[in-house]
Order: sequence, then C-alpha cells, then structure tokens
Amino acid sequence: MTEIVDNNRPKPRAGIMDIAAYVPGKSSAPAGVDKIHKLSSNENPLGASPKATAAVKAVAEKLEFYPDGAATRLREAIAHIHGLNAANIVCSNGSDELLGLISQSYLGPGDEAIYTEHGFMVYKIYIQAAGATPVVAKETDERADVDAILAAVTDKTKIVFLANPNNPTGTYLPFIEVRRLHAALPAHVLLVVDAAYAEYVRRNDYEAGVELVAANQNVVMTRTFSKIHGLGGARIGWVYAPTHIVEVLERMRGPFNVNAVAIEAGIAAMNDRAHVERTVEHNAHWLDWLTQQLTELGLRVTPSVGNFVLIHFPEAEKHSAARADDYLSARGYILRRVAGYGFPNALRMTVGTEEANRGVVDALTEFLKS
Repeated sequence: MTEIVDNNRPKPRAGIMDIAAYVPGKSSAPAGVDKIHKLSSNENPLGASPKATAAVKAVAEKLEFYPDGAATRLREAIAHIHGLNAANIVCSNGSDELLGLISQSYLGPGDEAIYTEHGFMVYKIYIQAAGATPVVAKETDERADVDAILAAVTDKTKIVFLANPNNPTGTYLPFIEVRRLHAALPAHVLLVVDAAYAEYVRRNDYEAGVELVAANQNVVMTRTFSKIHGLGGARIGWVYAPTHIVEVLERMRGPFNVNAVAIEAGIAAMNDRAHVERTVEHNAHWLDWLTQQLTELGLRVTPSVGNFVLIHFPEAEKHSAARADDYLSARGYILRRVAGYGFPNALRMTVGTEEANRGVVDALTEFLKS
C-alpha cells in the first residue's frame, strides 16, 4: 500500500510517531466514590516537609524574578548532605529531563542503548526520541541480570540504563554486581544508574552509585526529589557526573530549567533530615507489613526495597489483576496497572498511610472471597 504524503502540514522526524507515549498512573475513581487513596504513583504518603511548604509560600511573593539559572544554592545543599562536589551536580526539571538530555547528548541514529526487561518505560521513549535503537536485556527473577546486559552489548552500544532499585519490581542489584557490570563495559559506553528510590533501601550490600561515579569517567547517577522528599509536583531531579559530562549537560539543558519555587522547596526539603527519616521509618514498617499481609492472602509479592510493592494475582479470570483493580477503584483505592511493563496480571501499590494500607488489604481479602 502506497503511503499518502500530505505536504500541506509539517511532518515530524522519522520515528517520532513510532514512540508510545508514557501513560502515568491514574488518579481518579469511579463517580460516587467519596474518598480516594492514590497509590498509583509512588508518592510520599507523609507529604512534603513542612519546611519545604513554608519555603514555597515565601518565594510565591517574588515570582516576578527569574530563578538562579545554575540552581547554585540547591546544588550546594545536595552536595553538603551527600558529601559531593557541587560542581559535579546538575539540577533539572525532574530526573526525567536528565534522562532525556543524556539520551539526546550521547545517542543518535545507528546507536543502541540497553535497558532491562521490566525497566522504567521512559528509557525506551528517550532512546527512540534520539533516533537510536532500544535493546532489552532479560531479567532473572524480576531482577536485572548483569550477564544478560553484557550479552546485549555490541559495537553500537552507547548507553546502559540501570534502575537500581527498579520500578515497578522494587528489586535491586548489590553494589558488587553493579561494579561487575561496569568493569565489563567498554570505556566509551555510559552507565546511567537511576537511583530514584535509593533513600528507601536498607541493605548493607547496596550503593546508590556515588563511589562509582567518583572513580570513573563513564558513569552517572540520577536522583529525584519526587519520592523520599514528597516533591513530585515541584519536579526536581539531579545528576552526579564526571566534569566532562557536566559540561555537556550544561550546554543541553534549558537556561532556567529549575524554577524558583522548586529551588527553594528543594533546599528546604534536602535540609530537613528529620522528615526524611520519618518517611524512611514509615516506609520500612508498612512495606514489611504489606508484604506479609498480602502474602498471607495467597498473593505473590515481588520482594521490594522501594516504597511500593508489585502484587501478582491468580491466573483465574475472576481474580485477575484487572478485576482487582476495578474492585479497589470502586472503593477509592487507586493502584497502578503494569501490563505495559510486562506484568499483565499484577498491580503496583505505593506504600500509603496506615488507613490506605489497611484498607487495601481488607478490600483484597473480600475480593478474593468473592
């Protein structure tokens, strides 16, 4: 069949319309539901730090002024807390922006970039947007497999994206495995360690990637304020990278890519360590509780170190993930369907408030009896 060419309007670059747009978790329930518990986007159930909220209110009186284009004070706050050099930090409009900038900077037609089987869908989007070819490496037991990643490397490979911990599985690679992966990569291949959920991990064999970045020229670590700091609405991300990569990203990013409200909220949130610790403690308690309770219901739960759990449902149609989602939504509990991640019969649930967590377990108990 001959393609009809319409020369009466602009056409996007070849391949753009082949990209499947990212679909975020839903946030609404059917009509008539009085109270909604949104557990679909891995948001902080304790909300943002009160100090961050106060900082937002203060800067709201000065919105006529442009922000500091370099986000200097925000970078310094991050550097102080994490013991880093502020000159090796670039801030952004969410860590998603950085993933896109990295892809645009280091990928092009004819190149390949690798991500794992159940990895963050945004990786594929940005790889394709850069005109490169996405390559999927199989996972083992719903966890990144270093040997599978290395087997996928070719002379066309330019980037390896590794979410650690991964979303939506919640699994992670111990630092010895991440180091093994890096050691086997060619020096010209960039390893992007996406550590969006790093603050939640309580494992002695985990590292977010700071040491690996500091010691090498082909590793970057991306982080976010959307999870532990509860600032998803402010859109703040950052990357720790070698100087030569910082110089590239500074040329690629927008001149005022982090707004004034986000800068002040981020500084206050980063410095409120008590709020971070409360969030970690809350998550640790309820993550264990949810895993135990859901397992006792006969549901398989992928072991998670993040602020969410991946719940697998029976194959029987009447107790499928889709039916469970409809049942929960009708009662105000909004979870995330993850068929697009390769889990057609699972739901991802954010660790919520005590009320939300208990409510979901009670609702699923009744659902499985129906």
